[in-house]
Amino acid sequence: MSYAVFSSFNYWMVIVLMMTGFFIVIAQGNMVKKVFGLNIFQVSVFLFYISMSPIEGGTPPILDERFELYSNPLPHVLILTAIVVGVAGMALGLALVVRIKAAYGTIEEDEIERLEEEMP
Repeated sequence: MSYAVFSSFNYWMVIVLMMTGFFIVIAQGNMVKKVFGLNIFQVSVFLFYISMSPIEGGTPPILDERFELYSNPLPHVLILTAIVVGVAGMALGLALVVRIKAAYGTIEEDEIERLEEEMP
């Protein structure tokens, strides 16, 4: 039983990170915390995608007569691209939070909603 738990450790970490990020996004009213919650959720997706990619007995994709089974490098390339897009998205989200802070004087969701209701 313990071997099955340790052999799927990556998938357990995916579940923990995903639920943690999702909880932060849902439960927190602070917009900076929401952006970081989305980032944690995104990291769990990266880990999941990379955890599925290894092939038992696969070698790097170097053409040689000695090798018969190759690992696909595409998942890793896609994750590198997703990391770059994720960093840019996080920077955009934080820039929006700065603009919201300048416009409303707060980054708390409930206070912003209250200010919106009070506006004519």
